[in-house]
Amino acid sequence: MRFHVSVVVWRGSIAESRHNVQVAVAAPDGAFGASTPEPELVTTLRSAAKPFQLVPLVEGGHAERWGWSLEQLAVMAASHSGSPYHVGLVRGILERIGCTDANFACGYHDPLDPDSRARLAAHPHERTAVYNNCSGKHVGMLCLAKSEGWPLTGYELPDHPLQQLMHRTVAEVCGMETAAVPMAIDGCNVPVFAMPLVAMARGYARLATATESVSPRARALARIRAAITTHPIATDGAGRFNATLMQVTGGRLVAKGGAEGLECIGITSRGLGLALKCADGETRAVIPATIALLDHMGELSPSELMELATFRRPEIRNHAGRTTGFLEAVVDAPAPVAR
Repeated sequence: MRFHVSVVVWRGSIAESRHNVQVAVAAPDGAFGASTPEPELVTTLRSAAKPFQLVPLVEGGHAERWGWSLEQLAVMAASHSGSPYHVGLVRGILERIGCTDANFACGYHDPLDPDSRARLAAHPHERTAVYNNCSGKHVGMLCLAKSEGWPLTGYELPDHPLQQLMHRTVAEVCGMETAAVPMAIDGCNVPVFAMPLVAMARGYARLATATESVSPRARALARIRAAITTHPIATDGAGRFNATLMQVTGGRLVAKGGAEGLECIGITSRGLGLALKCADGETRAVIPATIALLDHMGELSPSELMELATFRRPEIRNHAGRTTGFLEAVVDAPAPVAR
């Protein structure tokens, strides 16, 4: 079944612009019975790959040998806010494995956390790559390289054995041949992977349904899902969309966004994965689109929708602080999808 998802930007009573969103809904075997017209749209996974990039550390037994907690695993799959809480988690792991900020290849960028951003603006000499929202992923990669006896220098390069393993693992989890998954360089300086939306949805369906009794791969995915859903603030940040969605739904949904308007969701109760991509790369549109689609699928209760209201219909304010409009997502489908 085909449906359409769009997000209208309203300025007063004027429909000022519209974002088109492509969606794929898939089961773990890749089967899907609902999508927008382009489920095979190829785009980059960006940070939505992070749960899968963590798999080798857990699957190989290294996370257990180091004794990493679910909270520590959660920050290794994070696009964090750079808050003192997040930085403390990352630094604790970094020190335990005998590395320093100088080992990071991700570079610095200003944190989303307002207190950290203000402090670093006042004390620029304190700026280090640990504040990068991908530093949790990078410390996990450093831990994996150290555990496998691989060189730490150049761990970010596509031909490093660590990145070759990441490439294979992400492809396998999403049901793709490695050679069919092209790579480029992400914002944090490591390889990023491209694949059809339906493959991303397949990967998140597998993340949602993995159990600890099937295989080492499934056990790893189940543990990573438990980390993300048990510690959503470690994976995202207080008040941010993915953390709030997982908190509100009690871990029934596992959610991870990516840059350029990507959102991936695993629905544990239905064994489904969703991948949504705003065609023009606008993150502001993919969030209300995600809520509208989950609502259309009957996956959010009235009380949950109320708790997500600020994300469902986000206001637009001008430079004077006056509300001038809002975003409204529309799902055009004849019946609830993926029932």
